[in-house]
Amino acid sequence: MLIRIVRMHFKEENLDQFLEIFGKHKNAIRNVRGCTHLELLKDASHPLVFTTLSHWNTAEDLEAYRNSELFKNVWGQVKVLFSASPYAFSLEKFIEL
Repeated sequence: MLIRIVRMHFKEENLDQFLEIFGKHKNAIRNVRGCTHLELLKDASHPLVFTTLSHWNTAEDLEAYRNSELFKNVWGQVKVLFSASPYAFSLEKFIEL
């Protein structure tokens, strides 16, 4: 399993637009082949910082999504709303207790 984390800083005037875009597309993203979990997290100290956390069966599944029209459409709308560059990385589960 691959865990993908994307931390995003939004301009205050763009936050509602981001939440609308996420709300509109969250089910489609969650139902992409290989995606087993999707959540949107809000930073407890910074109200304009949000993080998506998604689980993917394989790195290939995530890469297929990143090359899809769905991703290109959503990311194209979202990336213009940032106040700073996003920070994205992937993790593999190592130990679970």
